[in-house]
Amino acid sequence: MANEKINRWRLSMLERRTLLILGDLVVGVIALLAALALWATDPTEWLGFSVTFFQKRVDLWFYLLPLIWLVLLIEIQDVHRAANWRKTLSGVGSSAAIGLFLYLIIYFASQNPLPRFGVAAFLIFASLLTLLWRVLYIRIFTSAQFLRRVLLVGAGEAGKTLLSAVEALDPKPFEFVGIIDDNPQKLNSVTHGLKVVAASESLLEIVAEEKITDIIVAISGAMEGQTFQTLLDAQHLGVEIIRMPVSYEELLGRVPINILEADWLLRSFIDQFRVNRFYRASKRLLDIIGGLVGVMILGLLLPFVGTATLLDSGRPIFYSQVRLGKGGQPFNIIKFRTMRQDAEEAGKPILAREDDDRATRIGNLLRKTHLDEVPQVVNVLRGEMSLVGPRSERPGLVKNYLKQIPFYRARLLVKPGITGWAQVNYGYAGNLEETKIKLEYDLYYIKHRNLALDLITLLRTPGTVIGMRGQ
Repeated sequence: MANEKINRWRLSMLERRTLLILGDLVVGVIALLAALALWATDPTEWLGFSVTFFQKRVDLWFYLLPLIWLVLLIEIQDVHRAANWRKTLSGVGSSAAIGLFLYLIIYFASQNPLPRFGVAAFLIFASLLTLLWRVLYIRIFTSAQFLRRVLLVGAGEAGKTLLSAVEALDPKPFEFVGIIDDNPQKLNSVTHGLKVVAASESLLEIVAEEKITDIIVAISGAMEGQTFQTLLDAQHLGVEIIRMPVSYEELLGRVPINILEADWLLRSFIDQFRVNRFYRASKRLLDIIGGLVGVMILGLLLPFVGTATLLDSGRPIFYSQVRLGKGGQPFNIIKFRTMRQDAEEAGKPILAREDDDRATRIGNLLRKTHLDEVPQVVNVLRGEMSLVGPRSERPGLVKNYLKQIPFYRARLLVKPGITGWAQVNYGYAGNLEETKIKLEYDLYYIKHRNLALDLITLLRTPGTVIGMRGQ
């Protein structure tokens, strides 16, 4: 219990995300009050700062702006992005741009006049105050005294996989203190800059000396009874015990396919595949509503995209291609054409690459903004696709991936999507290793899928479009 008191302010991932959301909400409320005060005291406002002003000039929806701002910031409520100043700055800018875009659509479509001054003031105050709050968060809560102190148990393949993943993160999500391993040959060896400091018999001593808050267990095979008992003793002292796959998922939002066993697949997918009827019905309803909205967007885009494509590279405007859907069933996907007509002269599938020289000038813009995906709303309404799911792939590529990537077949358990967890977190894959990473995101989605995760993915998609992160 002593450790709990010492490490009270070393925040976990969930605590950090909660802190971010609460801070953003408080900032939104302050921005709302500042915008109202500025609006009411403006010399051109004839009602002035009065009860009548709030009754007659401020509509109920205006008070919801802090919650709307909170939703717009969803892209940078991820703990890793929030700890990076460049991504934070980009995220706040994208949120403000999306908010302004939505307001302009409502403004020109509305019959009643909307408060331009009040909304503009809110967006400016919210953006500046959010940046100030996030600067404080980065400078304070990513410093060493607020980071969890972690001991890794197991220096095998699972441990190396986790260390490699954490090594790629900047800034670091927690502070690794050392590795515990019972293999005497590994003692004092160094893996990814981290030293094997002792065997499990010294675990409790190290926990006390180093003020350990978390122990990540990365033991793939059988565990010694003494090691198990020591872990239980550490847990009794207030240390959080986490299995490596769980930690990997929490850190990266994806599944570690290279260290998984077949029984994990059975437990995680077959046993958990019985999704309740409410989710299935809600998801289909969401698909239908989204598909109908998408058809309207398609109607607005078609004259512009069609004309630009015809002028740039001629016909056709649309592109149809066989893809595999749920259960490996083939269907014809519909997209705006982005490649030259001779992009695959040999007839063999070729992976899309960043800055692909086969893309037309208009096609390159469509791919960067993901607007080439909009015609797939027709596939959604047909029931061949969903709004959210793994990216659909061609039969030839799937056949090759099944031979080279473990668990690739599992992504065919659900309908493919226009957008997806892998798309908003990673984008396109240009080679086999990147395809493996995307699969890890897809399997995370399939394992954890629910309506909340679908909505989060949809809300993060505009940030991907505004950020031009497509390829």
